[in-house]
Amino acid sequence: MKALVYTGEQELTYREEKDPIEKEGESILEVHASGICGSDMHAYHGKDERRVPPLILGHEVSGKIINGKFKDKIAVLNPLITCGKCEFCSSKREHLCPNRVLLGMNRPYERQGAFAELITVPNTNIYDVPKKLDIKEAAVAEPTAVAYHAIQIAEKTSKKDLKDCRILVQGAGAIGLLCSLILSKIKISKNIVISDPNELRLNECSKYVSAKFVGPTHKEINTDGFDLVFDTVGLEVSRQQAITVVKPGGIIIHIGLTQPAGEFNFRKATLQEITFIGTYCYTNQDFSETIQILANKDIGKLDWIEYRDLQKGGDAFKQIHDGTCSAPKIVLLP
Repeated sequence: MKALVYTGEQELTYREEKDPIEKEGESILEVHASGICGSDMHAYHGKDERRVPPLILGHEVSGKIINGKFKDKIAVLNPLITCGKCEFCSSKREHLCPNRVLLGMNRPYERQGAFAELITVPNTNIYDVPKKLDIKEAAVAEPTAVAYHAIQIAEKTSKKDLKDCRILVQGAGAIGLLCSLILSKIKISKNIVISDPNELRLNECSKYVSAKFVGPTHKEINTDGFDLVFDTVGLEVSRQQAITVVKPGGIIIHIGLTQPAGEFNFRKATLQEITFIGTYCYTNQDFSETIQILANKDIGKLDWIEYRDLQKGGDAFKQIHDGTCSAPKIVLLP
């Protein structure tokens, strides 16, 4: 099979790789679409110890099963593989399983990713694509589930209805856009500000969601006026801004993890009872509900996705790295 292989820092090679081997309890998916995630970019920059080259990256994937009992099923894959036995899996918090691994990782053990023509996956991670959802669009179920899970947690934690909250979304990438779409179209939030230093991305996102779009130093976000902040970036500077602008008693939802360490204003967090919540991936239930959200067009048309050939995936990575790509999400097609 052909695959786009991460071969070194900022190096991707489109080349021939061995076809995946059939395993008991698993199926082989013929990949129809696979999205580029921020975590793939993190690996591309050589900053992810869980993803060591050579490795096929990619975990946002949909396609057709070509073997076994699910043969010919049109499917989207939940890329989070868990043990199914621990206390977290047993309590339907599968995303916290200590033995979890994601497709496109080789630490703690290897699972080759979806930037390829074929991929293997446990049968328990196969989900039907509804007929009213395009197979290529189904690939964005994974990032949508990340945003959906974060908003579900925010809603359970907030003392105010989300539609009444003043909300800051840091980052106008796919997760930032998806958070904003879910907030505005499903939770009916009316007061959303989206910040990003990249004007190309801000301008592109402004086509799809009703919000105020500003740079991170804009006066709009220089005061502590937000009930809820979604940090989809995860830099030290974004966390510092989040704790600065959140209201007393407010909530910070930390999704991005670009820079895992750094300073934080614990004094304000303590004296003003700020709730800081890290969110990771999604539960299996979140993933199932997300597929229906996409199929029902609850967040509108998915015309913000940009499709490119897998063979030219290296160019897409470079443009994202350079900041010259305006698309919130690039999906690669084998």
